[in-house]
Amino acid sequence: MACLALSACASTRDVDTRLPAAYELPAQTSAPAGAVALDTWWTAFEDPQLSGLIEQALAASPDARSAAARLKEARAQRSGALTAFLPQGNIRGAASKTESEVVDGTAITIPGFSSSGESESQSANFDVTWEIGLFGRVFAARRAANAEMAAARLDYEATRASLAANVADSYFQARGLAIQLADARETVRIQESLAQVAQTRAERGVASRSDVDRVAGDLAQAQAQAAGLEAELQAQRRTLLILVGRGIEPTASLPVDAQVGAIPQVPAALPGELLTRRPDVRQAEAMLVSSLGRRDYARMAFLPTFKLTPGLGVQKTEQPGYAATIESWTLGGAVTIPVLDIPRLLSELKVQNAKVEQAAIAYEKAVQVAYGEAENAMVQLAADRRRAELLDAGEDRAERAYEASRRGYAAGLTDLQTALGAEQSWRAVRSQETGAQVQALRRAVQTYKALGGGWPLASAPTNKKAR
Repeated sequence: MACLALSACASTRDVDTRLPAAYELPAQTSAPAGAVALDTWWTAFEDPQLSGLIEQALAASPDARSAAARLKEARAQRSGALTAFLPQGNIRGAASKTESEVVDGTAITIPGFSSSGESESQSANFDVTWEIGLFGRVFAARRAANAEMAAARLDYEATRASLAANVADSYFQARGLAIQLADARETVRIQESLAQVAQTRAERGVASRSDVDRVAGDLAQAQAQAAGLEAELQAQRRTLLILVGRGIEPTASLPVDAQVGAIPQVPAALPGELLTRRPDVRQAEAMLVSSLGRRDYARMAFLPTFKLTPGLGVQKTEQPGYAATIESWTLGGAVTIPVLDIPRLLSELKVQNAKVEQAAIAYEKAVQVAYGEAENAMVQLAADRRRAELLDAGEDRAERAYEASRRGYAAGLTDLQTALGAEQSWRAVRSQETGAQVQALRRAVQTYKALGGGWPLASAPTNKKAR
């Protein structure tokens, strides 16, 4: 009891999960609360193809199926951890047959008994042991097992949430490549048109052959870029098919439109909501609860253990001149008081105290990382959204300038250098606009994930606190 009192003095510092009252965000970066459902955030993009791919991934992806298998394993381990506190025992049976014959000496001739002949024996026993939980060991073990089961369930949900985010991210990357490929093909078409104009002007003597050669070089460069983008798009489509569990299908089965949709708004959120929304934070909390339960169990190992040991038995014996059947029952108990095991138990308790401290630190880190990821994602999304808007306006003006320059070159009013410069300027702005739009869409996916979206919070397991 003195050792138990000393062991109770070991404790960890309080877990610090304080968060600011609000995120440090630019003005008007969030939509009103409830603007989108975080559980199924992908519906905010209003893209049926994206929603269908994510649903396929959650149902058939190897990652989703592997996570489900790990959850089944955790459930089985939880059941096995608690069976030790149920009555334990097995039915045992034995039978033997013996043939005896006196080969030397004098046979025993006691009436009713002979030392030679055939003997048979059968027995059956059912002995049971059952630990009486006078000090709450079973409750500490159940608390730890339930918390570990909750952690496994949250890991399952976190895997599915990450899978949905990865599918969306890969999908928008594919769309970005499709847009770049369409732009590259349009550049090829424009260069072919310029090459034809340059050739005509050279034949008429109003332009030099160097203009024709320069346009031909730009045309070859545009064709090479288009070929490279075709390969990148095919590889991205294959990656996306593997993510959704359709890895052996041809890439042609996955059409990708060369356009981007609107960038959705994220809902207004408070930092404190991360403690309930983020599955990784909830999982770290569950592991802390499990460690506390295991530490309580290690403390209780210093207390006496009481067990009931009832049993039933029957034995039948037959031998020459004698036969008997004996039935028996036993109702007993046992108590174990640790004495020489105390040094080992103290060492195990120190180990559990260290594990509790590690779990507490991991929980604090998970909270801080979640806050940092959420705030950074929302700040960067706001910047990406503004950047896309500015480039969209700039692209419209650059395109008008290019069209005017192209018509002027065709009419002989401007030289080739002016036309090519206007085209390059327009293409550069358009490429930046496409990159900004795709980046903003991918950032929106990161933001939804950082806020804890992508899994049904209503069905989340409860982490019971260890006291």
